[in-house]
Amino acid sequence: MLALSVAAVLAVFLLYTSFAGQARPALTPSQLAGHSGKIELEGVVVGPVRGDAHAARGLRFRLRDMKGPTTAAVVYRGTVPPEFKPGRSIFMNGTARNGVFVADPGTMVTKCPSKYTPAKQST
Repeated sequence: MLALSVAAVLAVFLLYTSFAGQARPALTPSQLAGHSGKIELEGVVVGPVRGDAHAARGLRFRLRDMKGPTTAAVVYRGTVPPEFKPGRSIFMNGTARNGVFVADPGTMVTKCPSKYTPAKQST
């Protein structure tokens, strides 16, 4: 019983430090200019989407502000979620290099639109 309690406390500690230690505010494409180091970028995928996420040049597309026309060029390598497509909201971690956001491999997360739209009213 004691070993189980210690394991549970350790698991909670590891989860907390993994999330709290890497917490940083998510930026939008319009806020990207002038930032360096590790960044979390959020926005809406706009086409055209070109390339291959598993090729040397990566998957290339633009990300637009959630509420605005500003876009940023993105290069992504790694696993692409099945829900990825133009019009989908996504988050990624990475760095800004020469005006292009270079995402860290495997950090793309899509937002499920059904969670962010009002529920249908029953009549």
